[in-house]
Amino acid sequence: MSTATEGAAPAPTARVTIDHLSRNRVVTNQVFTVLVHGAFVLALLPLVWILYSVLSQGWSLIAHASWWTNSQRNITSSVVGGGAYHAIIGTLEQALVCAVIAVPIAIFTAIYLVEYGRGRFARVVSFMVDILTGVPSIVAALFIYAVWVTTFHFQRVGFAVSLALVLLMIPVVVRSTEEMLKLVPNELREASYALGVPKWKTIARIVVPTAIGGIVTGVMLGTARVMGETAPLLILAPYAAAINTNLFSGNQAALPTMIRDQFDQADQPAVDRMWAAALTLILLVLVLNVAGRFVARLSGVKR
Repeated sequence: MSTATEGAAPAPTARVTIDHLSRNRVVTNQVFTVLVHGAFVLALLPLVWILYSVLSQGWSLIAHASWWTNSQRNITSSVVGGGAYHAIIGTLEQALVCAVIAVPIAIFTAIYLVEYGRGRFARVVSFMVDILTGVPSIVAALFIYAVWVTTFHFQRVGFAVSLALVLLMIPVVVRSTEEMLKLVPNELREASYALGVPKWKTIARIVVPTAIGGIVTGVMLGTARVMGETAPLLILAPYAAAINTNLFSGNQAALPTMIRDQFDQADQPAVDRMWAAALTLILLVLVLNVAGRFVARLSGVKR
């Protein structure tokens, strides 16, 4: 009698089992695809609703040139008009000073943790960065208040706000820069070392330029976060309706405190200015992010 050949077709029962498993995989894939897309749409709905609300109620004021050139000086809650120039100046000044202080500290900290960090001290630094990541903005503001006002008896000014924002910006930039540096292939470092290039020069000429796009993006994200903080402003820099460009003297306005000031007033003109100030803040953050991507593209390593 002849035996079955090795290339014989599978039995009908086995074929049915394989077809059944294939159909199950297809159905499972379709179900989870629908769930993922549904979760995405569900998460997107609040964002779209917020953007629509802010745009529809704030666009009418920011479309006028006076919004960008005037302040709220001598403008009462029932009077139509005024602008956000004073608040824009305050927000940009405080964020710029914060970035000038925080960015070098954060980038050098990230370089140390990735390139040099070994042992107990590195673990302590990493742990402190984790602690700062979870610190609420009001705690950072109270800490600066205790040092700046209570201990040294300085006035509540815009520079104190920048110091509080530094504490909030550093961990964001450190972690984002750290991840970008880790993505740089070790082969690039090893090739540089093989040519006799010192480690510090390898970091400055090879590692950082390779990761510059992600670093700039992290800086923009950190700046965007601190520009919207309200607690440090409320505690350290009282709101002013007039223009004040001096970070070291007098009250200074910012967009978050302008929003709060207009919200506290029940008249419709004030409510309109509140929405316009919120839209202005969103546009500033958007411009910063677009500029960051543009700079990152220009500064990236050309291949």
